[in-house]
Amino acid sequence: QVQLVESGGGLVQAGGSLRLSCAASGRAFSSYSMGWFRQAPGKEREFVAAIGGSGDFTNYADSVKGRFTISRDNTKTTMYLQMNRLKPDDTAVYYCAAAVRSASRYDFWGQGTQVTVSS
Repeated sequence: QVQLVESGGGLVQAGGSLRLSCAASGRAFSSYSMGWFRQAPGKEREFVAAIGGSGDFTNYADSVKGRFTISRDNTKTTMYLQMNRLKPDDTAVYYCAAAVRSASRYDFWGQGTQVTVSS
């Protein structure tokens, strides 16, 4: 079992920055890939970024590439999402997820943290 808790959301003006954190507990943190997803009001949840267990690979949605950076600190069992040059379209609830039992499926999710970007 893995527990995930996000933090760091808030209200920011367009062009600003935020850093989200996802603290994990449970199974060996470095053994599984993790990702960030987001869901805006009235829209489906969408992929934002992913990172391998050792941080050796990362992947980003085109909409955030060059603005967001995903990272993890396995000594602190925490994953991060640094978000720069934020836009109003980035407004959403952001969720972290872990692919623990299978590399192809995210099977543990956090409760989400709200990010609101004002224009």
